[in-house]
Amino acid sequence: MDKTLQRKLRSKRKTSGNEEETVNKKSKNIEAHSRTSSNATKKCKEVKKTDKTTKKRAHTSKEDHKTKADSKTTSLVKKNEKGQLFFKDFPEFKPNMTPKEVLQAGSFGGTYFRPIYSSITKKNYKDVWNELPEDWLEGLDIQKQVASATYRQDVNTYEVKCGGSLEMWESSGWIVAQDPYGWFQWYCRFYQGRRTEDDERQISRWAKCAGVKGRWRHNLITKIVRSGCGYDNPTVSPVVRQTLQHWAYRLTPEDYKHGAERVKAQ
Repeated sequence: MDKTLQRKLRSKRKTSGNEEETVNKKSKNIEAHSRTSSNATKKCKEVKKTDKTTKKRAHTSKEDHKTKADSKTTSLVKKNEKGQLFFKDFPEFKPNMTPKEVLQAGSFGGTYFRPIYSSITKKNYKDVWNELPEDWLEGLDIQKQVASATYRQDVNTYEVKCGGSLEMWESSGWIVAQDPYGWFQWYCRFYQGRRTEDDERQISRWAKCAGVKGRWRHNLITKIVRSGCGYDNPTVSPVVRQTLQHWAYRLTPEDYKHGAERVKAQ
């Protein structure tokens, strides 16, 4: 056999070997990807099985809503067919949790109405929770779930810590004298009928956080889409879910659907 033919045969065998090696590598990569995808799906399913307690705390049933009626002082504020609260004078403001629901769900580490000193008003405040309707606090341990001096993660719906300190909010210029505790105090008073010059600013803050194009709502939806899990899986960004709850909003199937479409279109 001449040398030219030998070189051609060796070259052919080498090429064939490389192709086989490439095919094997691709096959292994596909198998690895398949296992990863399968594991991710399995993880979501396992999470859904093991976090029934958390989900139960995070989602109140329709029957519960029927049996736990709001007090007469707030009964004029109704929810529309989408579960959003409707304020006739501010129709663009659409939270879907009442102040009572926020408190009853487990929020702020139980510290929101704790005694504070306001650097804005230069005054001390204590027992401010007394201004709330009694039924909002029904069944709650005031010293642990409403006015605790110590932040308790286990009080929160998602059992995580979130939010900045009062001092941080004050130094950022977000707190004004009429509501020294902050946005949620404003919301409690607004919900009960009070109207002030600060309403538009506070509603704008809500929109930027939890509105249709709100930062935290978009953040949560994006993370859910990327995780491949259900919209209500509590293990997907529990900190953001808790944050949104403090802004009187909980993600709904419809909101997730529309938000996910925008995320996927990007």
